[in-house]
Amino acid sequence: MKNKVKFLLFLASALAALALGVCIGSSRIPLGTVLSVLSHKLFGTALPESVTGVTASIVWSIRFPRAVMAFLIGAALSASGTVMQSVLRNPLASSYTLGVSSGASLLAAVVLVTGFSLPVIGSYTLPFLGFIGGLGTVFLAMALSMRFDRGMENHTIILVGMVLSLFVNALLTLVTALSSERLSQLIFWQMGSFSGETWQNCGLVLTVLALGLCILQRYAREMDLMTFGEEQALSAGVEMRRVKLILIALSALLTGTAVSLVGVIGFVDLIAPHIIRRLFGSNHRLVTPMAALFGGTFMVLADLLARTILSPLELPVGAVTALIGAPFFAWVYFHRKRGAA
Repeated sequence: MKNKVKFLLFLASALAALALGVCIGSSRIPLGTVLSVLSHKLFGTALPESVTGVTASIVWSIRFPRAVMAFLIGAALSASGTVMQSVLRNPLASSYTLGVSSGASLLAAVVLVTGFSLPVIGSYTLPFLGFIGGLGTVFLAMALSMRFDRGMENHTIILVGMVLSLFVNALLTLVTALSSERLSQLIFWQMGSFSGETWQNCGLVLTVLALGLCILQRYAREMDLMTFGEEQALSAGVEMRRVKLILIALSALLTGTAVSLVGVIGFVDLIAPHIIRRLFGSNHRLVTPMAALFGGTFMVLADLLARTILSPLELPVGAVTALIGAPFFAWVYFHRKRGAA
């Protein structure tokens, strides 16, 4: 099957997932009604008499931004995972390996426990400090890696990132243990949720995602070369240290933005790149955007399951992705071991 046909199928699947995410909920809303509301909001057409203001509000202000946010977050995490797996040449690598989720969770927990609020951004204090915590942890891991290994070998980066992540997680456990009254809120945030998302948040993630994908397309050739090994990349003229710093920082930016707004959601950044590489090959000019498209679709469907499978109870979406991703993680690991044998 040609890549163009595969792309059209993936695009159709993404649109279908978004439609399901908007139509299905505590009450079913017909697709025709959803399209009427979107036409009214986007193009100013008149609403049919059968569509009430409450229905229009549910579609435009609650379900549609939630579905769009799920798609954008899934796309950002998947693009980030694609970069990390290429740069570190490890099929199990992700930004979470370098402590993004740990750092974001720690500062978010501090904000939730203390009620701290920055004077200028107010309600955005939690996502802002969560983002700073995640990005700061990655930069610290990179700085320590450079101190221990000037060449920034992949195994050094991974080892330092894992040790730093464990240390930050220990601090997070300490904060959680000392704040039992906030325990349920902290746990729910650490498992991720798209409830209450707004168009303003969607715009923020879209801006970061679009910028990230554009820059990643610029470095597609370098990522292609790095997958064959550092020696081959160096012989082709790739400045390994500089390119690694840029790509890891960009990956952390995508993941940090996602984690800071919706909490910790794992495994989508592991699943999407593997599936896309099997379907589209290893050309990152194609793999990165397609992984983003697949990851967005996957996340919308995971969120749909999270809020409907035990309705009216809503599960953390991170629990759903973990139930799917953990077996996939095990399959990748043992498949790799058998291949090496």
